[in-house]
Amino acid sequence: MELLQFRNYTSLSLELNSPRLLVIGDNGEGKSNLLEAVELLGSLRSHRCSRDQDLIQQDQGQSRLGGWCADGEHLELELRRVGGRQARRNGKTLERHLDLLGPLRCVGFSALDLELVRGEPALRRQWLDRVVLQLEPIYTDLLARYGRLLRQRSQLLRRGLDRSHRSELLDAFDQQMALVGTRLHRRRRRALARLQPLAAAWQERLSGGRERLELRYQPGSLLEGEEAEAPWREALEAQLLAQREEELRLGHCAVGPHRDEVELRLADQPARRYGSAGQQRTLVLALKLAELELVHQLCGAPPLLLLDDVLAELDPGRQQLLLEAVGEGHQCLVSATHLGAFSAGWRNRSQLVQVRAGAIATETTPP
Repeated sequence: MELLQFRNYTSLSLELNSPRLLVIGDNGEGKSNLLEAVELLGSLRSHRCSRDQDLIQQDQGQSRLGGWCADGEHLELELRRVGGRQARRNGKTLERHLDLLGPLRCVGFSALDLELVRGEPALRRQWLDRVVLQLEPIYTDLLARYGRLLRQRSQLLRRGLDRSHRSELLDAFDQQMALVGTRLHRRRRRALARLQPLAAAWQERLSGGRERLELRYQPGSLLEGEEAEAPWREALEAQLLAQREEELRLGHCAVGPHRDEVELRLADQPARRYGSAGQQRTLVLALKLAELELVHQLCGAPPLLLLDDVLAELDPGRQQLLLEAVGEGHQCLVSATHLGAFSAGWRNRSQLVQVRAGAIATETTPP
């Protein structure tokens, strides 16, 4: 892994010599930044921010990330304050950023994910989107297209144009919104259906058989019948037209995948309202382990697991369950403020780096 002018890292070169890397350091020293860089290189997205400018070191014009994958592929991503991103794969500049996706699949679990149950619907949509992105890299292009259409259509709703002219423009937008929105709906629902049995099995295991978990997809559009693109697209376009007068009054779009919700239920009750803090944390753990298992099943290789300061938020029992579930089957990058959460066996079989002020202070590799 190589970083240049990324967050608080002026320059970093780190070789992973073990299936487990423990990144230890005080808060604010750069532990999370290192894991964020791996996530960004593998998925083109960060769960911590949405602006590349926030990732580039202060007073610098660009930042660069690079890494070698297990299959020998070399990935590079350059972030620039002016001119956007540039992606390279094996030294070749890519016309499409999404062509960087695939060799480095990773599943991240951070303290921010513990808000999945209690937080706003957007958090659960973003989690589901990250799952779909691991399975279908083209999904990042669909998300970007829908985001642009949604912003432009919302601006059009608020502009004081001639009524007939605005209606013609909205008709054109609705056709594109319905097409892209249907493709997002289909992929989200399909992914959640695949996650459901895996998450339920993990919840049962983690709770000692006491809790039954159900994941329900609640689309922001009325989707009837079996999954099929043409009828769903026609239905979504009709709903957009039916809502138009109301949307003109409100100034924003009220139908579509940006209104989706993922309902999490324990014993047929909404976990958000009725689950205890312990149950909610077990549920999030079950979701992340199901995500890890699904990506492994469908992609044929175990993804990299990024555990960012999450152990400190779990009680000792759940810490041990997580570490045991991960076992030897996945390469893990784990950040923590101290080594107390890890057994002697885990520590002895792990590469250890101590981070201080955006630099590696010490490094130890297993025998």
